[in-house]
Amino acid sequence: MTAPHAHHNTGPGSGPGTGTTREHTTKELWATGLTAFAAVMLLLTGVLDIFRGIMGIARDDVFLATRSYVFQFSLTGWGWVHLILGAVAVIVGLGLMKVSTWARAAGVVIAALIIIANFLSLPYYPVWSIVMIALAAFTIWALCVVRKDGNQGLFD
Repeated sequence: MTAPHAHHNTGPGSGPGTGTTREHTTKELWATGLTAFAAVMLLLTGVLDIFRGIMGIARDDVFLATRSYVFQFSLTGWGWVHLILGAVAVIVGLGLMKVSTWARAAGVVIAALIIIANFLSLPYYPVWSIVMIALAAFTIWALCVVRKDGNQGLFD
């Protein structure tokens, strides 16, 4: 006879000697969710940065012209910076879908570079730069919080 308050974990892989606990499973779910979040955010940030780069290269009228700015580049120069960062971010975001260690490290680096590039281009398109900085910051947070490294992809 067992005590009425005894709790037995009867989920998959929770038999005797497996060492699997409910807390471990919850951490795995959080890790998978945050990695998926980071992958989608990096893909989104990359695609948006690609569009921003194309607009800069095409010298679109969307951008604000500033005369006295310390980090002044040509609009075309900023366009190429954003286009390249966006393309690399999309590639790394796809790598995150397979939960690759290289993609996690590269994701943090690319998101940090996106933050720096958007900070430096604040005067040209201020609201959009702040939005991109926030998206990249959430990506870095999600990639740094997760410590799980699995061999299968997010959706396997």
